[in-house]
Amino acid sequence: MTTKGKKIRKFGVRDEIGYVFGDMAGSFVNLFVDAYFLTFCTYVLGVEASWMATLFLAARLFDAVNDPIIGSFPDRWTLGKSGDKFKPWIKLFMIPLALSGVLCFFGVTFQGAALHAWVAFVYIFYGMSYTGTSMPFGAMANVVSDDPIDRSKLSRARSIGGTIVGMTALTMVPVICFDSESNIMPERFTMVAVVFSALSVISYLVLCRCTQERIHVEVKEGEKFEFKKALSAAFKNRPLLGVMFATIGSMLSITGSSQLNSYLFKEVYHRTDAIAVLSLATIPMMFVTFPLIPRLVKRFGKRRVILVSTVWGVAISAVKLLIRIENVYVYLALNLLAQLGQVAFAMLIWALVSDCLDYSEWKNNFRSDGSMYSLYTFSRKIGSTAASAGVAAGLSFIGYVSGSNVVQSEAAVTGIYYLCNLVPVLTFALELIGIGLIFNLDLKTTNQMYEELSRRREEYEKN
Repeated sequence: MTTKGKKIRKFGVRDEIGYVFGDMAGSFVNLFVDAYFLTFCTYVLGVEASWMATLFLAARLFDAVNDPIIGSFPDRWTLGKSGDKFKPWIKLFMIPLALSGVLCFFGVTFQGAALHAWVAFVYIFYGMSYTGTSMPFGAMANVVSDDPIDRSKLSRARSIGGTIVGMTALTMVPVICFDSESNIMPERFTMVAVVFSALSVISYLVLCRCTQERIHVEVKEGEKFEFKKALSAAFKNRPLLGVMFATIGSMLSITGSSQLNSYLFKEVYHRTDAIAVLSLATIPMMFVTFPLIPRLVKRFGKRRVILVSTVWGVAISAVKLLIRIENVYVYLALNLLAQLGQVAFAMLIWALVSDCLDYSEWKNNFRSDGSMYSLYTFSRKIGSTAASAGVAAGLSFIGYVSGSNVVQSEAAVTGIYYLCNLVPVLTFALELIGIGLIFNLDLKTTNQMYEELSRRREEYEKN
């Protein structure tokens, strides 16, 4: 390892701040597109929901397969003379990502085949650009510090970034982009996309400025990226498979629920402003649970905390699914109670991934963090794909009709309610299977793993 002659400062709060902004950078575009691209295409552009389902399935599956390819770029080639492995790739892709975010909400006047070709192009362009920034950002923690505690701090900082965007910037979208009668204002979506894209670029620049790559590994010219060995280890990594399965479930909620909320509150409750109320109401909930979760984990372990909270979540979600709630405020209250069940998983997921990477070293005596991370990202893309395609296909199945001035049938409105409330039940069920039945690192085993790894590393340092 070498530092390329650069002055290396000690890891500190500055790096953590950089990682907060790094996750905010991607979230400004990613969360906005995930939540409102389907809404914009069906209501504003008039694209049929069934066609959007096909696009999501094809584009996102391509994007998922594309992750390991783009993820290997930093291992294959070094850009520039800084010696940094990941930051140059983030700088390369951040402008295309920002541009794609604007194009996704650009009010074109195309019709027919030209319109469908445009929608497909901008969505695929967005997917590839987002991969270009998210993959190096996700793997960069390994070169910021080799200390497990430092990496845990980066994981915690990363979880904060997306939460900030989701609870603040994204909360304002329905307030800005829908009028008082819940009608869409297309030009407002374009305006918000421009602002979010600019904030994305600024946040990536803050990341690159504040976070330092301290560990540099010399890469031989023409050296091939060895993915086969990591893939074999991944299939033997039972905790990783469990986390991947559970993550597919969590992405159903993150992507599916965020897409369906605009349909639910527009068509069922005629209160799109309630989306902002729902997001803002989660802020005090996060303040309460943020210091509480680590204490519970210390006493009971990550796995048990997630399982108990997930059982709570599926119980409340089942009530909303089985009983149609007519009052919007009662619905909001139940929805918030159900979200409590998702908080633990959202806060602990990155720590679980770190445990899975250490498990691979424990069992196989080698680390392949970048490759393992790209496989985990694959599961996120699969979950997001299933959510996007499933939501669009579900809307088509229940009889939803695209268009800005269309009055939906009562059957379609009822279908939207039950479709929206089916998603969290599926989410919690998959998380219970993944963490409860497949993932096998309880508190005792995790502590044993870290003790043995620490002993191995001490022996290695002595030799």
